[in-house]
Amino acid sequence: MTENAPAAVGAAAPYDAVVLAGGAARRLGGADKPGLLVGGRALLDRVLAACAGAATTVVVAAPRPASRPVRWTREDPPGAGPVAALEAGLRLTTAAQTVVLSADLPFLEPATLHRLLTTLRDTGADGALLTDADGRDQPLVAAYRTASLRRELAALATAPEGLTGLPLRRLTGALRLTRVPDPLASFDCDTWDDLVNARARIREHGHVLDEWISAVKDELGIDLDVDIRGLLDLARDAAHGVDRPAAPLTTFLVGYAAAQGGGGPEAVAEASRKAAALALRWERENTADDAGTSGPDAG
Repeated sequence: MTENAPAAVGAAAPYDAVVLAGGAARRLGGADKPGLLVGGRALLDRVLAACAGAATTVVVAAPRPASRPVRWTREDPPGAGPVAALEAGLRLTTAAQTVVLSADLPFLEPATLHRLLTTLRDTGADGALLTDADGRDQPLVAAYRTASLRRELAALATAPEGLTGLPLRRLTGALRLTRVPDPLASFDCDTWDDLVNARARIREHGHVLDEWISAVKDELGIDLDVDIRGLLDLARDAAHGVDRPAAPLTTFLVGYAAAQGGGGPEAVAEASRKAAALALRWERENTADDAGTSGPDAG
C-alpha cells in the first residue's frame, strides 16, 4: 500500500534514530563519505544535528569523533549491507518509532523529521519516507514503526543467506508506506558532483548566513535559537551610527551580557534591545551635533 502524505500537523511522538554510516562509498572512490565537509561540517555531523531530538541515536559504523554523543555499533559481518546494518542499529533502540537515515544528507533539518513522524502517526502506515526530485523513494530518509521493521527483518532473517547483501527494497517492499515529497531534504551526496553542488548551494545568498550560524553553534557547542535578524540590525546600526568596528564588538558584548543574564534567547533579546537603543541615541546625538542643533544655545 502506498500513498502521498498531506501536510502533517500536531506533535510528533518520541523517537530513536539509526544512522547508517558504514557504506563503501564506491561512487566516491572509497572516500570517507561521512567525514566529507559541507559548510565546514562533516556530513555525519549535519545529520546528527538534524536528529538531535532522538531519545537514542545509534550510528552503525566504526566509532569516530562526532559532534554529539551517540551509540556505536556494526553489522555482522562489517560490510554486510544496509539491511544488516539497520538490524544491528535497531537492537539498541527502544522507542516505538525509529527514524532511519543515511549519513550523507547535507540539507536534512529537524522540521523534516517532525513532518515524517507526524505523517507516520496520522496515516497509520508502517513508514513515512521522502521521495526525491525524480519521485524515487528514499528509504534512508524515513520514519518507521519499530515493530514493523523488526517483524519484517525477522522474516527476512529466516532465509538461508540471512540479511547479508539484501537490498533495502526487500525490506520496504513488505511495508505499508506513505510518501512525502521533499527534493531538498532527500538530496544525498553519492558523487563528487553531488558534493560540489551541496557546497555551492549553501554559499548562495539566502542560505549562507543561516549555514554559517548553524556551523558556528555546532562548533562551539551552543544550542540556542536567537533572533539573528535582530542582531544583524543591531550590527548595522552600530556600524552606521558609531563606527564600523563597533558592529562586531557590540554583538560580542551583547553575547557576553546575555551570558551573564542567564544565556537564554530572552537574555539575548534584552541585551540587543538595550544596545540598539543606545546606538540610536548615539546616532541622533551625532546628527544633532553635525547640524548645530544641540547644546545650551541650540534652537
